[in-house]
Amino acid sequence: MKRLFLHVFVALFSVLPALPHTVAARQELLPSQLVPESLAIAFSGEERMHYEVSWSGGVKIGDIHLHIVRDQSLPNAYGISAEVRSTGPLELFYPVNDTFYCVVTGDMKLPFRYEVYQREGRGRKVTRRVTVYDQEVGVVKYQKNEQPVQLNSFAGKVYNEFAAFIITRALRLGTDNHVIVPTFADNKRNEVAVRLHKREVRSSIFGERQTLKVQPMMQFKGLYEKSGNTQLWLTDDRCRVPVEIRSRIAVGALVAKLVDYSNPACRDLQIEDKK
Repeated sequence: MKRLFLHVFVALFSVLPALPHTVAARQELLPSQLVPESLAIAFSGEERMHYEVSWSGGVKIGDIHLHIVRDQSLPNAYGISAEVRSTGPLELFYPVNDTFYCVVTGDMKLPFRYEVYQREGRGRKVTRRVTVYDQEVGVVKYQKNEQPVQLNSFAGKVYNEFAAFIITRALRLGTDNHVIVPTFADNKRNEVAVRLHKREVRSSIFGERQTLKVQPMMQFKGLYEKSGNTQLWLTDDRCRVPVEIRSRIAVGALVAKLVDYSNPACRDLQIEDKK
């Protein structure tokens, strides 16, 4: 459970395999593959989500607070921020207090800067990680604490785990096709295939809702199989709100369920009164 956030919230993209090497041409995510209205709602600048994380859907072990806000550092920029806090048994054995902030820019919401502050374990020592993406030149600069800067090159455009997770909400997905989301992970560019598995009714804070069950396409075994399978449920409407994320781990599964949501741009969804 050491990587609580990475396992539950970004496992969908951080460890996915690339498409088979038989794919000759580099593939990019195109504007035509996005739903403009869903993208605009996600990046309204006022969206807030709160997830409760549990082990195998039972014991609660943490909370994730995710916000998408306007960022003033660059034109047409937005900040995707997340705060991760451990609770219950995890707090006793391995306390987690992590903060993530990713700045995305442009019409395709590509990552520009990504900062991570992790305070984990008994010592509670803070680890700072900063990644800067030069999308024009094709270079990623990474630095951990005061260590030397590491450089990695890539061809084309890339997302990271944060930006890829959010952009998935706006993909034009179908059960008979997949969409490529180029994602920089493991020091390289991965062409991640994402598809709609099926539509199904799911219980949520909005009541019983029709959802889109999204998952990556299994191209081969190995690293991905060992890392577990991740599934994501989005509301089947223009808001495409992620109401649940499940990620299998070595023992059981980590489940993140949406327990609070606000976004003035999304008027289609109302939190159900459980009183």
